[in-house]
Amino acid sequence: MLYQRRELLKAAAVVLPSIIAVGIFVYGFIIWSFRVSVSAWDGILPNFTYVGFKNYIETFQTQRFQTDLWNTLFFTIFFLGLTVTTGLALALLLERSVKGEDVFRTIYLFPMAISFVVTGVAWRWIFNPTVGLNALLQKLGIPVTWGWYTDPSTVGPFHVALIPLIIAASWQFSGYTMAMYLAALRGIPEDVIEASMIDGATYFQRLTLVILPLLKPITLSALIVLGHISLKIFDLVYVMTGKGPAFATDFPGIFMFETTFRGNHYAQGAVISMVMLFLVAVVIVPYLVSVFREGRRA
Repeated sequence: MLYQRRELLKAAAVVLPSIIAVGIFVYGFIIWSFRVSVSAWDGILPNFTYVGFKNYIETFQTQRFQTDLWNTLFFTIFFLGLTVTTGLALALLLERSVKGEDVFRTIYLFPMAISFVVTGVAWRWIFNPTVGLNALLQKLGIPVTWGWYTDPSTVGPFHVALIPLIIAASWQFSGYTMAMYLAALRGIPEDVIEASMIDGATYFQRLTLVILPLLKPITLSALIVLGHISLKIFDLVYVMTGKGPAFATDFPGIFMFETTFRGNHYAQGAVISMVMLFLVAVVIVPYLVSVFREGRRA
């Protein structure tokens, strides 16, 4: 009994500093941000006069924030779709034991080792309207003059300037989804595949009726991880395009940064950060609850 108590105390001594740090620097600052968001702090000097949800109402009424929410929605949808589809396609190709698989796997995973800042700089040059992809196409005799991320045109509420951002972000994370799908594909029991082949199923039928349903948990995990990245994206956009013409490539993270640290509108900046936290929580919390329930059932 004495030995168990000593081990328990040792474990508590190791874990307790982390618990205190997380409590202060994560949950404590969340509570602090919410307190600021319902205050009248609009300037360098703090002002904690309680104003209720007035700042939330005013922020949601601004044209820029409404544009940011539309941009976040479209970016999330197309980024998830393109990244998951590309990752799955690459995994299916590599799963067929192609020659030089290790080389291809390294090439596809390499972007994961690069920061968003480096990715943004590289793709900013590629989509530069005068010296990047356009210049290459013009040398090939194709007269392309598209402004890419400088084009303010829209299709409904969708800004076409988001396309380069979606491509750049998908390029960085397609290797990640490929690795997840490849591991899952190699975990599928061979007898399941052989049974479907004996039944006369074509490759397309095996893919749609056997393989893809077995990959659902991996797809869900990928969507959760990529979804929360897209909702809080900042550095890639800030380096690559900034807020863009007419806020064409603006996102809540950039709006929050400029409002808080350049405009000194701390209450409004806290409102935007709380909205971003809520959006991420909508994605993450149901997933964590389902994982917790599955763990208890096991």
